[in-house]
Amino acid sequence: MHYQDRLRVGAAQINGELGAVDDNLDRHLEHIKEARQRGLALLVFPELSLTGYGLGNLVMQVAMPLEDPRLQTLAQACGDMQTVVGFVEEASPGEYFNALAILQHGKLVAVHRKLNLPTYGGLEEGKWFTHGSELTHTEILPGWSATQLICADLWNPALVHAALLPRPTVLCAPINSASGIVSDDFSNEQNWALNVRFYAMTYGTPVIMANRFGPENGSHFWGGSRILGPRGELLAEAEECEMLINCELSRTAIARARFELPTHRDADTPLIRELMAGYR
Repeated sequence: MHYQDRLRVGAAQINGELGAVDDNLDRHLEHIKEARQRGLALLVFPELSLTGYGLGNLVMQVAMPLEDPRLQTLAQACGDMQTVVGFVEEASPGEYFNALAILQHGKLVAVHRKLNLPTYGGLEEGKWFTHGSELTHTEILPGWSATQLICADLWNPALVHAALLPRPTVLCAPINSASGIVSDDFSNEQNWALNVRFYAMTYGTPVIMANRFGPENGSHFWGGSRILGPRGELLAEAEECEMLINCELSRTAIARARFELPTHRDADTPLIRELMAGYR
């Protein structure tokens, strides 16, 4: 067998201080150290974990080019563990992305830029960020790979479908979800649980959802970070506090779930492409 059947993964449920990148960096290093001590091969932090969420005009202040030494510090701390960190990427003067840095082997191995920028309810990301335009797929180790989507990316089913067509073994879902931020009648707590369970079960793909827990400028980020198996089963769930959760995934269980419900095999991408022609 050229791959290992088991993979230990985790989610760091933290609450970054708004705009305090250096302080948040120290918190990341602590969780990375703990995760490596637990033997994790993959660790996921929440969306914008290095900066906080409601940035507004602070976007320029906290933005980092990919060459920023703080990203290199994190990469060196990760060792062989693949780590997904949320940050604001400065792509060019005045152009900023809500992004993920995927770190492993002492370097930045990939960047995912958020594709779906919400501008509804209390959300106004389209005002501050540029839309991403590409999907991301990374190898963790032989036989194991991941795709990464950020928060509202997962509320566009077509994006999720496209991201899962390369058959990653894990879907990483860093989010920043506050209670009532969409509307009084839309429960983020209940609907996120439904959202990620649906994708895990439908595609036979474990999901690592990492949310924040704690206050920021009058909002309450409710946590609920969880790891789901390939049938949508709950493998680990965070309590109402900052904490690191982890569990072990089974490649055999993924194979069995996909064999019994072959969503990938039967996707018929050419037909879907044809049916979507002419729609914007």
